[in-house]
Amino acid sequence: MKPTTTSSDWIARSLRSVWHPCTQMQHHEEVPLIAVSHAKGPWLYDHEGRRYLDGISSWWVNLFGHANPRINAALKDQLDKLEHAMLAGFTHEPVIELSEQLAALTGQQLGHAFYASDGASAVEIALKMSFHYWRNAGYAGKQEFVCLQGSYHGETVGALGVTDVALFKDAYGPLLRAARTVSSPDARNAVDGESAQDVALRAAKDVEALFAEQGDKIAAIIVEPLVQCATGMAMHDPLYLQRLRELCDKYHVHLIADEIAVGCGRTGTFFACEQAAIWPDFMCLSKGISGGYLPLSLVLTTDKVYEAFYSEDITRGFLHSHSYTGNALACRAALATLQIFQDDDVLNKNRETATRLMLELAPLLDHKRVTNFRQRGMILAFDAVEPDTQRASTFARRFFTSAVENELLLRPIGRTVYMMPPYVLDEEEIVGLAARTRKVFESVIAE
Repeated sequence: MKPTTTSSDWIARSLRSVWHPCTQMQHHEEVPLIAVSHAKGPWLYDHEGRRYLDGISSWWVNLFGHANPRINAALKDQLDKLEHAMLAGFTHEPVIELSEQLAALTGQQLGHAFYASDGASAVEIALKMSFHYWRNAGYAGKQEFVCLQGSYHGETVGALGVTDVALFKDAYGPLLRAARTVSSPDARNAVDGESAQDVALRAAKDVEALFAEQGDKIAAIIVEPLVQCATGMAMHDPLYLQRLRELCDKYHVHLIADEIAVGCGRTGTFFACEQAAIWPDFMCLSKGISGGYLPLSLVLTTDKVYEAFYSEDITRGFLHSHSYTGNALACRAALATLQIFQDDDVLNKNRETATRLMLELAPLLDHKRVTNFRQRGMILAFDAVEPDTQRASTFARRFFTSAVENELLLRPIGRTVYMMPPYVLDEEEIVGLAARTRKVFESVIAE
């Protein structure tokens, strides 16, 4: 009989051979590593059968549960047809159909899709396209980029250049092309009775002042619409996006919408930009677009941008590539994901789920150790009040550890506890997610 390999065995082997992302590896001397055996729906299971409710969709990627039968079936069908073919000089049905369907979802405002594998690569593509567009259009001096305070757009060198999180960025400063930084419209910045709209307008004035002075040098501004995720689920009013669109039009600056985390229904509409009734010049998608199954990212852009590269001159073309660009399996997973949105009336069901989850979390609204309770679609967050600096610095790790002990996967960002669950929670799971979150929070602040 083959000996049983336990979770402890797999964890030991992983710690010897795998360098885990976004992790100080020494912390795993205290913080548990979970060896996942299998998964189903919103649940992850280890090798001993312990389960964990995936309250953050495995880093914001999983939309319709793990091992979803419809996405599984589409991938099994695609495996017998085509797994991958280079997209330079070739094309295939999944990438064509996915591009067409995404363009249709934008009302043909963004009709051209360029593919990569991960979110940071999509951001790099958008930055390069914007830079190259202005060069092709005869405005070679427009070479600078603008990002928001606290922004995060990925960890490749170009994406880090428009990221404003010191933890990720500072060590690589000498490698980076610095971007200009403007105020965040984070509604938590409200002062003297300001509303979220007031904060949005105040932040937009900062952009306007920069554009008025330096617009002839600026190629693009990049923003996560409605929610700046990695800075602690900082939420802003849609008015900010409307004002950005107006300013970009006035001063001839591209608007890049990073919808990598906030797209695909997370904020309540399929694209977050829809809530502001605007379209960007470039839209970056990844994470949920493949249902959380396979690495896939893309940039959608306009006819105007596309036409600036259309020429007999090869140097005017966008000579950017990835080996797995437009991978057929990943595109097929994305098509199955879009089909579920269509068949299951997902956005309306999500509104019901989000409302129900808010009701179950209501006891935290007036909790003396909770501030800034907020919600946008299927993203819910609150900030823990930790007066002690040392305890505040370890809050996230302590919370994660306690959550795992309570069959829950939640990974706070600093003192921000957030939920971004898959869209398939049933009533029992909604109640359980809220109840366990409250229980874990109480235990951590009482330590």
